[in-house]
Amino acid sequence: MHQVIASPQHDKFVIVRPGARKGMQIPHALFRELSETVDAGGSVPAWLSDATRQAWGVELSGRSSKEAVLVRPITQLNYNRASWEINKGCNFNCEHCYLAERKFAGLPLDGKQELLSLLRDAGVLLLQITGGEPTIDRDFLAAYEQAYGMGMMIEILTNGSRLHRPELVELLGAMPPNRVKVSLYGATAESFDSLTRKPGAFKLLLKGLKSAKDAGIPLELTLIITKHNAHEVDSMRAMAREYSATYTEYANISPTYDGTPEPLAAQAPGLLDKSTVFGGCPAGHTFFHVDPHGFATMCKIGRENPISLIAEGLDGLLRLPVIADAQMLRTGGCTGCQLSGTCRVCRPLAKAYQAAKAPLKNYCQHEKGDAA
Repeated sequence: MHQVIASPQHDKFVIVRPGARKGMQIPHALFRELSETVDAGGSVPAWLSDATRQAWGVELSGRSSKEAVLVRPITQLNYNRASWEINKGCNFNCEHCYLAERKFAGLPLDGKQELLSLLRDAGVLLLQITGGEPTIDRDFLAAYEQAYGMGMMIEILTNGSRLHRPELVELLGAMPPNRVKVSLYGATAESFDSLTRKPGAFKLLLKGLKSAKDAGIPLELTLIITKHNAHEVDSMRAMAREYSATYTEYANISPTYDGTPEPLAAQAPGLLDKSTVFGGCPAGHTFFHVDPHGFATMCKIGRENPISLIAEGLDGLLRLPVIADAQMLRTGGCTGCQLSGTCRVCRPLAKAYQAAKAPLKNYCQHEKGDAA
């Protein structure tokens, strides 16, 4: 199995290693040389051996380049990143979930395999596999193995409840993901199980985190702060530091992507984060989202005018930038707002808030009376 991946990245060329955050950029001439060396079955070039030794402590000197290096092809499309809902089904029933529905349905295995080939041919190097809960999909292991074998750097978004399973630990140990992002819904069973509406969920999480950490699987925790656990934030941070080198926090609860308001009830009063000003987004231009049935949209929230990749193939993606731009330009109920230049909410998300008839305090700085 390959140790490093050489890949186009927009107008650049990079060397990356599965399971490692750090990468390196190389000129086109070296990428072309490496590609020719792999095709000819030659040894790993000295310059690459030196670079991998310095960057990751990996010794490739004298090894067959065909075995050690996977060279991804240059593609006509400029996409380098995608998120994929392998299935919307979930073994939790979280109060705050942004999905409009959580039906356990999607493509059969051969459809998933065709879809992954299309993602590779679109140029996707960084693939986020999400759900629902992706690890409960019957084809997750096979799909992960295929994506890894195609030279994708994989991020898994999971609730952590199945990370203790031997078959999953074995796979992720042998084929390291770029990272596994685990959602943390509380620091006690009381708060965690209350938000997830799943008795025993917290116990499953702890079992999964311990197994993954013991196996050396790279974890990153995402703290989801709600009314159920706001009093436990310090304890949640301590848990995150115990199991991962880095963690992030989210306190902004959104409606479902189609504007259903129920998730907003989980918002913790007084913890809305308005600090980040929305500065634009390349959704639909350099990355995109795919649902369980193979329909591509600009992102997880902006799902208008979906494109069937299975029916249309890569040609369908040629329409995506225009579809994305139309959604980003729409202001809806925000038309004429004098604070639009400092808005903290992307256009598709603002549309979902407006459809949910959410109070301005949930997403708009007008509630504060200023643009600061």
